[in-house]
This record gives sequence, structure tokens and C-alpha cells, in this order.
Amino acid sequence: MFKPKYPSPDTYTPATIRPAPVPAEHSAAAPVSAKPQNALGGLVQNSPGTALALAAGGVAGVLALASVAVSLLLAVAVTAVALSVSGVVLLFLVRALRQDFKNH
Repeated sequence: MFKPKYPSPDTYTPATIRPAPVPAEHSAAAPVSAKPQNALGGLVQNSPGTALALAAGGVAGVLALASVAVSLLLAVAVTAVALSVSGVVLLFLVRALRQDFKNH
């Protein structure tokens, strides 16, 4: 009743993959472009403006990451100050309660 029913092994037919025929090569060489490709794969022309835009984008990215890191460090510092102040307040309260119980 609780046994799984597996399909019989003869229902599987493996797919056959045949390589596509390779076209015959011609003896004439393809012309090679004398113009070198830039870092963006030829999508943008090389110009001083392009280099300036890439540099500005890099600087903006670094500034964004730095601001995130500074805000995280600030959050840790604020949490640490809040916990230390809470600890000092609790210490004074416990000492005051001990003094109160000793006097009665």
C-alpha cells in the first residue's frame, strides 16, 4: 500500500545528439579590422569625454560605498553609546536599591 511505484525501465528512450556538419573552409582569409576595440567592446567611441565619464562613475561608486560604510559604523557607535549609558543607569539603580534595603 505504501510502496512507491516506479516506471518500468523500458519507457526511457535516450536522445541521440549528432554534430552539425562543418562547412568547408575557403582559402581566402577574412579581413581583419585595424581599429582596436576599447574596454566596452566597441559600443562607445574612444574620447576624452568617455574616459572622464568612466572616471566620474568610478568616483561616484566609491563615494556611495564609503557613505554606506560610514553610516554602518555610525550605527554601531550609537548602539554602543546607548548600551553603555543603559548599563551605567542600571548600575546606579541597583546600588540605590541595595542601599535602600540595607537601611530598612
